Amino acid sequence: MPAENDAPVAGNLDDDDYPAYTMGRAADVLGTTPAFLRAVGEAGLITPLRSEGGHRRYSRHQLRIAARARELVDQGTPVEAACRIISLENQLEDALRLNREMRRKLEEHGADT
Repeated sequence: MPAENDAPVAGNLDDDDYPAYTMGRAADVLGTTPAFLRAVGEAGLITPLRSEGGHRRYSRHQLRIAARARELVDQGTPVEAACRIISLENQLEDALRLNREMRRKLEEHGADT
């Protein structure tokens, strides 16, 4: 009998972070090799979950990140540099989002005074 907090597997398939893809399937979806997925993992760009047997499992969110890395690699960027670029892109996106939130709060505060 499953634990109360365990969601049914079918319900997890809509979850972008659910590790539904084996390494082989993820490589097929991306049109790349398992070695590429290992390389982006070793560079720290994505960290796949491990099954009880120790096999890597990837989520759709991780596949999108790996697909972006593949785009850069296909353009001639080394894997390590592609991973760093994506990390910096993510940091910039976070900073811009935070900036927008702060500006909105300042505008709201200015309207209150």
